[in-house]
Amino acid sequence: MLRVFCFHTLGITVEDLYLIDPDPNRGGHERGVRVELRLLGDPTWRGSPNASQPVIVDQAVWRADFLESVAGGPGCKDRMHHHPGMLDNEPGLRVFDPDLTADPMGWLEHQLSNVLPHLEAAGVDTEPHHTSAEALHEAAPEIAGTVATVLGEVRAGTLATTPRK
Repeated sequence: MLRVFCFHTLGITVEDLYLIDPDPNRGGHERGVRVELRLLGDPTWRGSPNASQPVIVDQAVWRADFLESVAGGPGCKDRMHHHPGMLDNEPGLRVFDPDLTADPMGWLEHQLSNVLPHLEAAGVDTEPHHTSAEALHEAAPEIAGTVATVLGEVRAGTLATTPRK
């Protein structure tokens, strides 16, 4: 299930996922939660002043994957990593951080407390995003709480039960 938090120009997506690692030497299947910082599109107004408007959750610029190997079992935290500075929606190499595995939700809250460096690393002009970044900072505990809930459901076997297509 995909959850989306929107903050005017910035969005956060939270999604449970089950991945099949194409490299069998690395351990195979992974389950967990993906969190992405995304730019929100700026659609042209349509309809009357009271008409609902589209919400476009667009380019991903940063990603954190709270993954665990299926073989390692729930709670092993052996595949947790992040992807700083995503370009053209591509994640680049996995970056493993001991602080992420030591305290995943604390690490996430810290990352979301100031997203401007993540935008800069992806080559995005930060100027139009200051207000949204502040609103996201305020919502960081709520987002981390949602991620913790989803990760708990993955670990319980109720989410991320089949491979992502």
